[in-house]
Amino acid sequence: MVLAGPAMAESLRVASWNVGLDRKGPGLLLRDILRDEDPQIDAIAEIVAQVRPDILVLQKVDYDQDLIALRALRDRIAREGWRLEHLFARRPNSGLATGLDMDGDGRFGGARDAQGFGDFSGQGGMAILSRAPIDAVKAEDFSALLWRDLPGAIMPVLAGAPFPSAEAAAAQRLSNVGHWVVPVILPSGPVYLLTFHATPPVFDGPEDLNGRRNHDEIRFWQHYLDGRFTPPPKARFVVIGDANLDPEDSDGRRKAIRGLLDDPRLQDPRPMGPQRAPESATSGDPRFHTAHWPAPGPAGLRVSYVMPSVDIAVRDAGVFAPPAGTPGAAAAGIASHHNMVWVDIAVD
Repeated sequence: MVLAGPAMAESLRVASWNVGLDRKGPGLLLRDILRDEDPQIDAIAEIVAQVRPDILVLQKVDYDQDLIALRALRDRIAREGWRLEHLFARRPNSGLATGLDMDGDGRFGGARDAQGFGDFSGQGGMAILSRAPIDAVKAEDFSALLWRDLPGAIMPVLAGAPFPSAEAAAAQRLSNVGHWVVPVILPSGPVYLLTFHATPPVFDGPEDLNGRRNHDEIRFWQHYLDGRFTPPPKARFVVIGDANLDPEDSDGRRKAIRGLLDDPRLQDPRPMGPQRAPESATSGDPRFHTAHWPAPGPAGLRVSYVMPSVDIAVRDAGVFAPPAGTPGAAAAGIASHHNMVWVDIAVD
């Protein structure tokens, strides 16, 4: 991060990455970090140190109340030569028990019966690591917003009734994991991170529960910027996270992500990775893909985004997906099905 004099812009690299650091039970992520013999964690630390983001937003990292695992992860990254001193995380909706049948399978207490998919409270949460201070006091957390309270919500209805029940629909939060607005403090003032991790728009039934929820989780940001909740920042903000939706080749309701990408208040730097061979007849340009799953999953999709507000100058952007045989390629193959997406910005 370059913190220049008052007449110069401040430059920083902002990145988002679904690292897949969700474990099967509470405390297991911390165990794996402290054992210091997990190839995935080693690969993640190597990549972060190679890309050197000033602000790094993570998805799929287990949450604990005192951020012990997140601190351990930060320290593991620091051993590779890159220190992100400041941390932020809030309890996610993933794994948060409801006591209700939220997926309509007639059973209670499963991972799909939580406010967001998860076997335990905190599984697969979000986190922010930053070289610059984070104003946790002024951070806003919209994760408790009920889905029905989103303007124009398209909640599922099956056979003329709320799905899976009126009681469940009344209790269902919008966020699968969370929606946060987090100020990062620079010498010239705050930059606001508008971050989220939307549910995959698949793994449901004819009611399209997940597809509809994914659509509305993405739409939340336009409602927020319209001032329908709390007063939004007018400038110096970045919508960043995993939308779980490709604008060209997803099974979900692509209109939602297209609308966000086309919003005149935002800019899409269209980060690219290296040239790749086409992955399928419908996969679009694979250089834009941010995730690759093994068969029978989709070969590649663009699902992670870093979209600065239009007043921010974009200097560069990319997807960290190095070709075989180049530095970081082996680590990228171990770390996650997702690739880190980064954007270099300058703010006055």
